[in-house]
Amino acid sequence: MSDFIYLASQSPRRSQLLQQLGVRHELLLPNAPGDVAEDAEAIEVVLPGEDPQAYVQRVTGLKLDAAVARLARRGLPDAPVLTSDTTVALGTQILGKPADAAHALQMLAQLSGQTHTVLTAVAVQQGAQRWQALSVSSVRFMALSEAQMAAYVASGEPFGKAGAYGIQGRAAAYIEHMAGSYSGIMGLPVFETAQLLRQLGWQI
Repeated sequence: MSDFIYLASQSPRRSQLLQQLGVRHELLLPNAPGDVAEDAEAIEVVLPGEDPQAYVQRVTGLKLDAAVARLARRGLPDAPVLTSDTTVALGTQILGKPADAAHALQMLAQLSGQTHTVLTAVAVQQGAQRWQALSVSSVRFMALSEAQMAAYVASGEPFGKAGAYGIQGRAAAYIEHMAGSYSGIMGLPVFETAQLLRQLGWQI
């Protein structure tokens, strides 16, 4: 068994949560110098009529396909590859990463005073075998004033985050209630991830 895994994610939060588990990992990121160009954004396009659970699991699988191909292409030492994707959903509407400040404000206005769902899928592959897990949590925002939303967007925190917020940052002050996995809402559910790694023989 390998003594490390590859993390195919640019999220510092996912790396931090793997460290919390004591799992040694190396980043396996797209678009390295001299490598084949990859279109990460194309993977995240929502298909017509796709529900949030199907979407997050499909995107995670596509990310893992790309990462496994990346590993083979680069001729790196063999080790398990882990990917994850987090999606915020208001009902059946998927709220992705905001394109700009106006889009972030629009998302926050939708979430204000409402309960939404955060879905994080995790997938790991070793050789030809693949394991997957899904974490589903609910989060309720307080009613936000326009000034609160504008200040939060001005902080820059909403960008690059599904649903235009990060629970581990300033947005924690706006969350009235949550049920499920805090680490899953952050981007990598620790319990489900540990379960997957145990199937690979890790002692966690």
